[in-house]
Amino acid sequence: MSDQLVEYLFYLVPIGSLFALFYALYLFRFVSKLDPGNGKMQEISAAIREGAQAYLKRQYKGVAIFFMIMFLVLTVISRWDYLPKVVPFAFLTGGLFSALAGLFGMITATKANSRTAWAASQSLNSGLQVAFKSGAVMGLVVVGLGLLDLSIWFIILKFLLNRPIPEITATMLNFGMGASSMALFARVGGGIFTKAADVGGDLVGKVEAGIPEDDLRNPAVIADNVGDNVGDVAGMGADLYESYVGSIVATSALAVAAGLELRGVMIPMIMAVVGVFASIIGVGFVRSGEQAEQKVLLKALRKGTYISSIIIAVVGYPLIGLILGWNNIGVYGAVLAGLIAGVIIGALTEYYTSVNYQPTKNVADTALTGPATVIIGGLSVGMLSTFLPVLVVAVAIIVSYYLAGEGDFEMGLYGIAISAVGMLSTLGITLATDAYGPVADNAGGIAEMAGLGKEVRQRTDALDSLGNTTAATGKGFAIGSAALTGLALIASFTDKVQIESMRLIERITGSGGLIPEWLEEASKLNNFLDVTNPQVLVGLLVGAMLPFLFCSMTMQAVGRTAQSIVIEVRRQFKEIVGLMEGNAKADYGSCVDICAKSAQKEMVLPALSAIVAPIGVGLLVGVKGVVGLLAGSTATGFVLAVMMANAGGSWDNAKKYIEEGNHGGKGSEAHKAAVVGDTVGDPFKDTSGPALNILIKLTSMVAVVFASFILSNSLFK
Repeated sequence: MSDQLVEYLFYLVPIGSLFALFYALYLFRFVSKLDPGNGKMQEISAAIREGAQAYLKRQYKGVAIFFMIMFLVLTVISRWDYLPKVVPFAFLTGGLFSALAGLFGMITATKANSRTAWAASQSLNSGLQVAFKSGAVMGLVVVGLGLLDLSIWFIILKFLLNRPIPEITATMLNFGMGASSMALFARVGGGIFTKAADVGGDLVGKVEAGIPEDDLRNPAVIADNVGDNVGDVAGMGADLYESYVGSIVATSALAVAAGLELRGVMIPMIMAVVGVFASIIGVGFVRSGEQAEQKVLLKALRKGTYISSIIIAVVGYPLIGLILGWNNIGVYGAVLAGLIAGVIIGALTEYYTSVNYQPTKNVADTALTGPATVIIGGLSVGMLSTFLPVLVVAVAIIVSYYLAGEGDFEMGLYGIAISAVGMLSTLGITLATDAYGPVADNAGGIAEMAGLGKEVRQRTDALDSLGNTTAATGKGFAIGSAALTGLALIASFTDKVQIESMRLIERITGSGGLIPEWLEEASKLNNFLDVTNPQVLVGLLVGAMLPFLFCSMTMQAVGRTAQSIVIEVRRQFKEIVGLMEGNAKADYGSCVDICAKSAQKEMVLPALSAIVAPIGVGLLVGVKGVVGLLAGSTATGFVLAVMMANAGGSWDNAKKYIEEGNHGGKGSEAHKAAVVGDTVGDPFKDTSGPALNILIKLTSMVAVVFASFILSNSLFK
């Protein structure tokens, strides 16, 4: 295939993005036209929607200040000739599109919640269809906006400004940093909001007062349902947008290092376009019967995901052969390795978190002897669940490296990066299976609060329980791809250091100066991961510690906010006469306000740690220290994220297993013990755990963007 024809192929990218966005609009209109239920249901849904919109408005105002400051910092650094002049603007668009992905998903979810509840009153399949189609809106908006952002910058830099491919890929890494920054704020802030409301409301409502979940007598009930939308939908949308874009831009950067130029840059973009159409086809195959069993529902969702994966596997072979040449067909093997690894990680996540399998049933059994054994059981499941995913990713790395590289180091690194693109190529439908969960959870709450009856609640609980497993699966995809993308970004950082070193050497040589020994060494990339080097060792230790520090800060933030909710709910139960009898109305707004204010304040320090760490280590210890930091944070962050996500999912589903009537059912001592386990698992799986995959990539992208600045200004040469 000629270079000119490859250039023409690029136009499939904006076409694919617009197709995804228009199909998302079609699904949104379809959901919007459905019956929203009776007046009570609409009233509750409106309260949830207003709370979610108010929080996002407050969050985006706060994050806008950070982006303005970073824009000024990047502008100053670009004036010092450390960055291309367009980088600050690329950073802004990355953040903007990431925020839009979360916002559009949240708008859809808050429209779909009452409609899902009403549809579930008709049949289980109707409820599944509404919730899943609203989730598909999120999935398609994320991939559509991601490809649109890539298209805009590629058109500007390649066709309008006629910039060389290396500069184009370097600039696109910068809007990846903007997307990661927005995602971290959204995921951490939304996670603090939702889990503080959930934990606080459950501890007082379920354990102390003994009232059902989503009971209108609980003052935290609206805040809890608002949290599902700002954390599990808006936060997740920004998160997965960042994962999707990050894998593509990292692969594009390594394509240049591998000497593939435009052809190598086009592969991840075109594979993403194929993924759009494969996901849309897969969405049409998701439907179920009326059995409210997780096995039946999981089979319905799996069908759509597997069909999408098969389409990508079939189309990818001739596509890569034609674009890269049949002598580079090993790259297809790398794509396939990532795709298969993603499917396996999803299946492993399902095994450790679903009530269909023994690990979660074992956790439910531990509830018979109290909260302590529930905590021990859930932690052990989470820790055990890291073993096989790590092996799967390790095999994917080795297979991708050798199939694509065939002895060529740079091509091997490109293979690892493209395997992450393969893993996320089905994101349009994978995210749909993830995003539908919060909608089903909200629907169950509305059904309970509106008094729709036990049969409806049984159906929404079945959908919600499945949502816990599919949400964990979605996190598994994101975490697995983060490990692969993190390795690719480490390689991008070392390449950037080498390029900047050579540029400095040319300047010094041109001015007749002597080349420092440290600069000559940096240009050769010697001993960059030699653990006997003190700089690398210091970086490894700091990097290995960083995910734990980050999780500590986010867990403490949830704990502090949950304490405030517990105090407020107790106060209202005590002071509002007739509240427990159902003769008075709770003050829901106070709990929403507590969560919103606390989330805004608490999200700043964890988010800044990801940005400050690589720059600080680089300036103090040098570029070798940064490589060590990135390697350490990628390794521990990946394992810790898998452990937290799966432990949290197992605790949550163990509680639901008991609520189905096992071990005494709702209100039993075993149920109270399982609720305690679930409250511990909530920040594990919905705040700290999923934010770690963003931490891994954001630290790497910050390092790449500031590589020249760090190299020139480090105290330790």
